Amino acid sequence: MKTFEAIKNRRAIKEFDPSHIMSVEEKEQLLSLAMLSPTAFNIQNWRYVIISDVDLRNKIKEAAWGQPQVTDASLLIVLCADLKAWEKEPIRYWINAAEEVQNFVLPAIEGYYKNKPQVQRDEAMRSCGIAAQTLMLSAKSMGYDSCPMDGFDFDLVSELINLPEDHVISMFVAIGKATKPAWERPGQLALADVVIENKFN
Repeated sequence: MKTFEAIKNRRAIKEFDPSHIMSVEEKEQLLSLAMLSPTAFNIQNWRYVIISDVDLRNKIKEAAWGQPQVTDASLLIVLCADLKAWEKEPIRYWINAAEEVQNFVLPAIEGYYKNKPQVQRDEAMRSCGIAAQTLMLSAKSMGYDSCPMDGFDFDLVSELINLPEDHVISMFVAIGKATKPAWERPGQLALADVVIENKFN
């Protein structure tokens, strides 16, 4: 499926075929594409927690107020971010760059994030949002449907997946084979309502 078609046809699907099994190769392809999502300073701060354990999925479903896509989707990803990725051997993110580039970028990373928890969190959410869209459009291109989710108890899910203290959950992305189409688009704003030329009035 072409990119434009994937964007137009991607919808948040609530009902998936629980009997469908996604192949290992398909999962790897999706995650490999998600890994190409951009991040500031190339810090690659997203972390993809794949929930394959049936019992854990059921517990997460309870934490998501019974939403069926948690257990019925072929792939459930708890999309997290490492808030401290910027300080964990940042040379890894620039290992193939020229030395002069490394000498410029590495101090810039520290200057941008150090002692700035709000910046760290904002960047985490931006990175995960971009990665989620990459996952969903890639899934659509592969013939799958998806649902981004933030309707769950974040604290409880953090406990269930043993989330490290320096990480944060951004959202879930459920991917699978739809058994029921999404509702018709309920209302799309006009471009004039959302596009501002240069300045707000």
